[in-house]
Amino acid sequence: MKPEPLWIGGREAAPRGGESFPVRNPATGRTAARAALAGGADVERAVEAARKGFLAWSRLGPRDRAARLFEFARVVRQNLRELAEIETLNTGKPIRDSMDEAGVVADCLEYYAGGVQKFFGETIPVTDRGLDFTLREPLGVCGLIVPWNFPMMIASWKFAPALAAGNAVILKPASLTPLSALMLGRLSKDAGLPDGVFNVITGPGETAGRALVEHPEIGKISFTGETATGAGIMSLAAPRIKRISLELGGKSPNIVFADADFGLCVERSVYAVFGNAGQDCCARSRAFVEKRLFGRFVEAVVERARKLRVGEPRSSRTEIGPLISPAQRRRVEDYIRSGIGHGARLLCGGTPPKERGLSRGAYLRPAVLDRVRPEMKVFREEIFGPVLCVMPFKDEEEAVALANASDYGLSASVWTRDIGRALRVARAVKSGVVSVNSSHSVHLEAPFGGYKKSGVGRELGLKALEGYTEVKNVFVAEK
Repeated sequence: MKPEPLWIGGREAAPRGGESFPVRNPATGRTAARAALAGGADVERAVEAARKGFLAWSRLGPRDRAARLFEFARVVRQNLRELAEIETLNTGKPIRDSMDEAGVVADCLEYYAGGVQKFFGETIPVTDRGLDFTLREPLGVCGLIVPWNFPMMIASWKFAPALAAGNAVILKPASLTPLSALMLGRLSKDAGLPDGVFNVITGPGETAGRALVEHPEIGKISFTGETATGAGIMSLAAPRIKRISLELGGKSPNIVFADADFGLCVERSVYAVFGNAGQDCCARSRAFVEKRLFGRFVEAVVERARKLRVGEPRSSRTEIGPLISPAQRRRVEDYIRSGIGHGARLLCGGTPPKERGLSRGAYLRPAVLDRVRPEMKVFREEIFGPVLCVMPFKDEEEAVALANASDYGLSASVWTRDIGRALRVARAVKSGVVSVNSSHSVHLEAPFGGYKKSGVGRELGLKALEGYTEVKNVFVAEK
């Protein structure tokens, strides 16, 4: 099997060390491809190519950059099905989800193509006589490190605003899921981006990722992934005072009051935690339900969870695909056993499906646990799998206290018809994103990011462009 090469300077490039690693299909456990194993020398090549690309790209005016990004979006839409099939092969997610996410890549490029001409500095009245104004200037070369749960979609949240602002990028996908990033690199060439503006290196974080973070010519690192790795990146970036943005873990609460729209709430709550097999930092994995509704809510959620179609990702009927790997499934199963061992009750799921043809994949049926207590690991730690913990609360004050009893603060949902209560709880919950009567955390047009250990900085919206630019203040005296 010929390894997938790196993408450096607008062309395919073999790794200097000549090594590669297997890329597996989570639905079958079989090797789907091999990818080039990049090392420090390859990162150096990518940085040099990106520096040259930046010189050409940053000299283009906003209108010209916008035109190239619109073309990039058009090329992505032309190849939507192939991108989706590659993503499903590599991640195990249902094909309909991959199609949606490939569409988001194009949407994101179009949003920032349209936004870059509307993002500018300001004039400021100052005491001295003259004119004071600010400029927005690109950072240079940006290193983008993305996770395996939404590989191409999260990559686009980073490269679209970075490119729109005039930067060149080096994208490092997770080692488990490099294939769609490599295809996006090739499509950037088809879209007419100058050589070196969009580079892709593949390999483990300990080598390729570390080399990116430590390289003196990288102006910014944008990372999405687990909190411990994010803390390590902060430490590595500190000696050079390198700019970073981190979107990290979550343990998101789903607060359900008795006056909620019951049918809508149940359906959305199920998908909010079990979508993408629970491998989502925004997953509403802790459901807090007002006591008088608790029994009815739990019964309905368990019934719906049992009906979710776990199956082969290429089928249009499949709702839940496999986890990313057998190791990840074992990790999730360990959490379920821990919860049961400390007094929680398993109401459904938590075991591999018995259907013929699924035995080789890393599948796991969605699990619901009740009798959970705040001191349990299943309550406190991010499981990153299809596991929902349900707990009752007696009043608004207790609901907020339970929601905030976490080191994380990425996303939250509040379900109520009482607008005053919705506003009070939304203000009181320590979370970067709060959705009222919705489980939708991400909007391309709005800032996304977390409180506490869920990260630093914001992605999406025009706020993201701020994160990929320097602010320069200029004062011109009258005399």
